[in-house]
Amino acid sequence: MQAAPTELQSSEYSQSAAMRRTQLAMKTICALLAICLLPIAEAAAATEQEVVDQSASILRQFRRMPERGIPRSVMRNAKGLAILTVVKVGLGVSGKGGQGVVVARTGNGWSGPSFVGTGGAGWGPQIGAQISEFVFVLNTNRAVRAFARDGNFTLGGEVSAAAGPVGRDLQASITPTAAIYTYSRSKGLFAGASLEGAVIATQKTANHRYYGRPVTARQILRGSVASPPGAGVLHAALGR
Repeated sequence: MQAAPTELQSSEYSQSAAMRRTQLAMKTICALLAICLLPIAEAAAATEQEVVDQSASILRQFRRMPERGIPRSVMRNAKGLAILTVVKVGLGVSGKGGQGVVVARTGNGWSGPSFVGTGGAGWGPQIGAQISEFVFVLNTNRAVRAFARDGNFTLGGEVSAAAGPVGRDLQASITPTAAIYTYSRSKGLFAGASLEGAVIATQKTANHRYYGRPVTARQILRGSVASPPGAGVLHAALGR
């Protein structure tokens, strides 16, 4: 007859089983993270000119729907614009990342594009994938200065952010209620939305590559740096 396991053996078995479950859980989490972050890594592989072209396309699409798009008066009074594409995927573990450009009004029209990005990971019962396109209307000089840093800032932290008004009949005299208006489009639908709490970072390496030399976001957004010819497609979409 086989001897019954001792209390010590039972304890060791329980600890070993718990360790195996922990290792399996960690392997599962790592695999899920790899799956979640793969589309983000692929998106990051886009060239700077592709990002500029995509940003111009996003802006044109937003402006083609006057009933649900950005009012002309809001665009006319904007101090700057940021345009981003954000990918979010999740399967218990979620990851999101995106990139885009920011431009500012100068005494000679729109500045060249300065490249920005955002990203993060989270937990929760989130399954699926979503691609969202965002346009941030910078209503104040302070909002432009936040994007002009060669570092990170939190949207909605130092400068207020809120879903922007929509519709072509908005009164031009209405005073902005936030330093930044956010507009988004997901799954082909427009909606006022906010990425409040997201961390936005200047992509210094992308700026270096696009302009062919080290330049700061501040230099770009102040108009101190000549725009590369490829920025013409974005300037055309911006208009005046």
